Amino acid sequence: MIRARVTSKGQVTIPKEVREKLGVHAGEDIGFEEREGLFVVSKVVTTSPFDKWVGKLKHLKGRRSDDLIKEARGHDNGR
Repeated sequence: MIRARVTSKGQVTIPKEVREKLGVHAGEDIGFEEREGLFVVSKVVTTSPFDKWVGKLKHLKGRRSDDLIKEARGHDNGR
């Protein structure tokens, strides 16, 4: 069993071995969930605000950015 001591402020230093197994780094959040009388500690994985846009431009794959800009600006490619 890996142990840690609680300070008077209620703080605990997560042992290095546990941090490594959880993949937790400084500044990241961990969560506590009660399951059947036990507490489970896990890394909180937050989603990026950009995740909703992933894959939205698939239909443009293979097209050149210069051509897309010209098309958006209404340039005639035949000139």
